[in-house]
Amino acid sequence: MNLNATLFAQMIVFFVLWWVVARFVWPPLVKALDERSSKIADGLAAAERGKEALALASNEAEQELTKARQEGVQRVAEAEKRAQMSADEIRANAQAEAARIITQAKQDADQQVTSAREVLRAEVAVLAVKGAEQILRREVDAKAHGQLLDQLKAEL
Repeated sequence: MNLNATLFAQMIVFFVLWWVVARFVWPPLVKALDERSSKIADGLAAAERGKEALALASNEAEQELTKARQEGVQRVAEAEKRAQMSADEIRANAQAEAARIITQAKQDADQQVTSAREVLRAEVAVLAVKGAEQILRREVDAKAHGQLLDQLKAEL
């Protein structure tokens, strides 16, 4: 074989192979590489958007948490205020009830004192009549001397 013919045949085979590769193999490879590159770029962009969304969500969550804490503190303060108002109201009602009971007790005591005085006056009048009866050794008629007994009660 001749070296020139072999070289010429190899050149023809090389160019045919190059043409087949350039025509049928290279475009799908370039297309696959471009698709892969765009997927990677899309993935990186999505990752960046995800980071931004995560940062935004974290900020919103922190704001909501702060807001919830403030609302909790406010609700606790309101509950304490209502409890204090209820305690004050209960205390005022208890004091009013105590004052009413004391007033009623004083009225009852005054009434009992008045009643006891009346009973004592009646007993003293009876004792005075009996004493006078024994002194005079005669019986004093209570009906006849009713006015005298009433006057004696009033003086006592």
